[in-house]
Amino acid sequence: MKHIKIYDTTLRDGSQSEDISFSLEDKVRIALKLDELGIHYIEGGWPGANPKDTEFFREISRHKLQHAKISAFGSTRRSKIKVTEDENISALLNSKAPVITILGKTWDLHVRDALRISLEENLDLIHDSIRYLKTYVNEVMLDAEHFFDGYKKNPQYALKALRAAEDAGADVIVLCDTNGGTMPNELPAIFEDVKKNISKPLGIHTHNDADVGVANSIIAVILGAEQVQGTINGYGERCGNANLCSIIPNLKLKLKLDCITDEQLKKLREVSYFVDELANMRHWNHRPYVGKSAFTHKGGIHISAVMRNPETYEHIRPEMVGNTQRILISEQSGKSSVFWKAKEYGIDLESSDPAVRHIVRELKELENQGFQFEGAEGSFELLMKEAKGIRKKFFELKGFRVIVEKRHMDEEPISEATIKIQVGDKLEIAGAEGNGPVNALDNALRKALEKFYPALKEVKLLDFKVRILDERKGTEAKTRVLIESGDYKSRWGTVGVSENIIEASWQALVDSIDYKLHKQK
Repeated sequence: MKHIKIYDTTLRDGSQSEDISFSLEDKVRIALKLDELGIHYIEGGWPGANPKDTEFFREISRHKLQHAKISAFGSTRRSKIKVTEDENISALLNSKAPVITILGKTWDLHVRDALRISLEENLDLIHDSIRYLKTYVNEVMLDAEHFFDGYKKNPQYALKALRAAEDAGADVIVLCDTNGGTMPNELPAIFEDVKKNISKPLGIHTHNDADVGVANSIIAVILGAEQVQGTINGYGERCGNANLCSIIPNLKLKLKLDCITDEQLKKLREVSYFVDELANMRHWNHRPYVGKSAFTHKGGIHISAVMRNPETYEHIRPEMVGNTQRILISEQSGKSSVFWKAKEYGIDLESSDPAVRHIVRELKELENQGFQFEGAEGSFELLMKEAKGIRKKFFELKGFRVIVEKRHMDEEPISEATIKIQVGDKLEIAGAEGNGPVNALDNALRKALEKFYPALKEVKLLDFKVRILDERKGTEAKTRVLIESGDYKSRWGTVGVSENIIEASWQALVDSIDYKLHKQK
């Protein structure tokens, strides 16, 4: 069976989306999730372009990945600069990434108008950069930028640029439809001509400006591409990149090609939602394969048919991609997800267990209130334990007060929190300041609890996100707070929802503390 390598560029191309800005913690957490999915290459960013990308490569090197290789992305050496003295090339090597992907111009228009150098010199930039990098790194790839547009205007030069990379020792040559305007009927002839002229393995990198990014990627694989690049949920600049959440199941389930395992494929929907949450983006319900509505049935005739035989209105079984069939009038919806998560968390659940019905009912009610548990696995695990009656109560809140005071127009506000809790038969009162009301409340809660539970000293609040759920209500809108916490062993997400941002934050904070303490038992 032909094996296709999946190359994810969510952390670079995806972060160029207009509405997305990943923190360093987000990038690390997403990389670890992509590794679980079985992605072969994870492009971490452009080292040297900004401090966050540079730090990412240091941080991710502290984690042992099971499946993926980390790739650093950068451009060829600059004109008139020796490759040994080029800062961009040095930054790529200093990243210590095992794979380097080099951006090279293949459209003569860009060479003349953007780089403003001769066509021959551009070929030297590509060749010198790859040849030099190959002396230090085992895998070097060329991203042939604007290749399809370049080929349509000047095919001889576009192919010369690919040959320069091949001659220099590039391991994979990736054909890029950077402007996203190539039509599916145009791609085959171009791809076949490349195959006649280039012997190195080929990859495909498409953008979605004409809404055919996924189609072009699939066609390229059918024609012989061995690597496919894209992003989770299709995030990217302008109209986005080719969506891996559609490409992967199309390759695996439709074309019967080997890319990730069946078990890894079951994590696809979870990863899609996870990235949405960390990107602070609303999940699109109608996204193919992974969307909430992808296998949802509402019409009476459809429901009757699909209950007898799901194939009547479903092109695959939703469980194959981690999704679930939803019958909008049935309370059976969601059971498969519950069983899947229970197994993952090591919680014993049988189909006859009353807790299953309770969890499904609770999930529906919480979802209606605005809760989302993708990206908040800690809260969901606690919910399941509570339904099973095994969630321990570590403390009881007796009350808290948060004060925010601004004394002068040109000074930052001062935030203070006081909290009263009971642990067993002991009452504890603590106060603390913080960088904002939520941080103050977090500090006060930890201060009160650490004398009873010293393990909480290991916990750090790594990230804090607020999502407005109904923009039309303005400052009265319900908010969802997503908190990421971690210790020296792991990271976990928790969630809270309320019209009051302090209350929503409190819910997420309590779950974060409870999750850590349950791990310690």
